[in-house]
Amino acid sequence: MAAAAKWQDWASFALGLWLAVSPWLLGYSHAEAATANAACVGLALALCSHFELSFDCLSVAWVNACAGAWLLVAPFLLGFGPVPEAAANAIAVGATVIVLAASAMSLDKELGKWWHRRAPGQ
Repeated sequence: MAAAAKWQDWASFALGLWLAVSPWLLGYSHAEAATANAACVGLALALCSHFELSFDCLSVAWVNACAGAWLLVAPFLLGFGPVPEAAANAIAVGATVIVLAASAMSLDKELGKWWHRRAPGQ
């Protein structure tokens, strides 16, 4: 991963920590599914971002992108869509994480080489 992508990892790390504690800070800890989802996905996101920051040879941006995609659909699949704070938080964090992961992957030279080898007409 390019050194320029480190800011995306730091931002994803901070978003993961925010997500993990947000049920108590935003006041939706009474919603069990939303709280469990935020805590588990938030900690996983922070850990993946930490490992990506710690090991230059490890690229887990795709894991972060999957976590972001999960956060976009989780309010509806887990049934906490009617809790506006929880749903809005999950969707906002999920969308931001996807953008950060896409940005980090766009800077990954190995991924770029792989993509260009498999592109039609190449």
